[in-house]
Amino acid sequence: MTNQAKPRSPSPVRHLYDLATGDEDARVCRDISEAQCRDQPVNFFLHLPALLANKAGDELASPKLTLPWLLGAIGAPAWMLGFLVPLREALALLPQLAVAGWMRRAPRRKWFWSAGAAVQALAVLAMAATALALEGTAGGFAILGALTVFALARGVCSVAYKDVQGKTIAKGRRGTLSGYAASAGGAIAVAFALWLLWTPPDRGTADTVAILLTLAGVMWLAAALIFAALREEPGATEGGGSALREAWRSLDSLRRQPDFARFVAVRGLLTATALAAPFYAELTRTRSDGAEGLGLLLLAAGVAALLGAPFWGRAADRSSRRVLIVTGGGTVLLNLAVAALAVTGAGIAWFALAYFALAVLHAGVRLGRKTYLVDLADAGNRAGYTAVSNTVIGVILLLGGGLVAAASAWGAAAVVLLLALPAALGAGLALRLPEVE
Repeated sequence: MTNQAKPRSPSPVRHLYDLATGDEDARVCRDISEAQCRDQPVNFFLHLPALLANKAGDELASPKLTLPWLLGAIGAPAWMLGFLVPLREALALLPQLAVAGWMRRAPRRKWFWSAGAAVQALAVLAMAATALALEGTAGGFAILGALTVFALARGVCSVAYKDVQGKTIAKGRRGTLSGYAASAGGAIAVAFALWLLWTPPDRGTADTVAILLTLAGVMWLAAALIFAALREEPGATEGGGSALREAWRSLDSLRRQPDFARFVAVRGLLTATALAAPFYAELTRTRSDGAEGLGLLLLAAGVAALLGAPFWGRAADRSSRRVLIVTGGGTVLLNLAVAALAVTGAGIAWFALAYFALAVLHAGVRLGRKTYLVDLADAGNRAGYTAVSNTVIGVILLLGGGLVAAASAWGAAAVVLLLALPAALGAGLALRLPEVE
């Protein structure tokens, strides 16, 4: 659907929107209503800071970097490290089938995202308090408990955001928006990484991590307030009467829609980039110590978001299918190289560089699969598709996490080498996906 509408937005906002998106005619909208088309410039600049704060919070409270350092600093049992990424990812995904059906009862879904962001903020602030007050097993369980609450709230936000973005931002602009936000969030992470590296504080590692988590919590609170200001028109509420019944009806889309099922399989295989990240970090950690080592990896992740996200965002608007192919293939080559570096006993700089490269590729996977899903779906099935995809991926992450945990007995390098296989299969299967842009 294409609409042309005279924008209600003030001319400075319209001008900034034209500059940000490269639009020659910002009044042409694809796949959104005429009313939402008029509001698109204003909504673009409300989405942007909310997403920026969300991305920055993700970087500062990363379960792949910050939380492992925190568990080590407070003396939590080592086995708890293995639960950070599965809890954060799977619990954000698994409940979404039911959440999507329940959410459809509300004509405006921005409130779900704002509420979820506020809960995430409180959970992260609880982690910061734990860093200052508890140690050992008790502290570790408190962190895992707060992470569980965080992940469930994250799941609500995930379903709500794709639905709201699909209603308020037109096709051809969604990847660009996400790319700008991820890049700016990465810049914030870079600033704090430099603080950790260049001015190492006298305070302990736990105190330093508590500061990062507190700042992340403040960012999520700000995101919740900004997102609530979006101009969202009421949407369809059909199928909202029974969340569970709607969930099973949505699940049947895997059988009825082969292109959607193939996309879910590709996304599942490309979770190899997320599963590999903690093992890249472990290879780096064994060659460093303290908050300075955390700063080095935070710097790598932030620079990767700063440089990679705008590129992948625009590339996804042209062909999100091609982004998935390229990032999957790149992960295969990188994993093979890192396994070889581990055997040769390379120094910390090589592994930090490899972590940077993996972060760039993972940013491409995330932007590519998000843009592909939103563009593949339409207003009537977007929330359902999102919930089905995320729920299936949650199961895959739990199963994959178990296999990876078992393989970790052979060391981090062996896991990295093993994860080259699903990445290769994902890139190959992505070749069979249709173009949707």
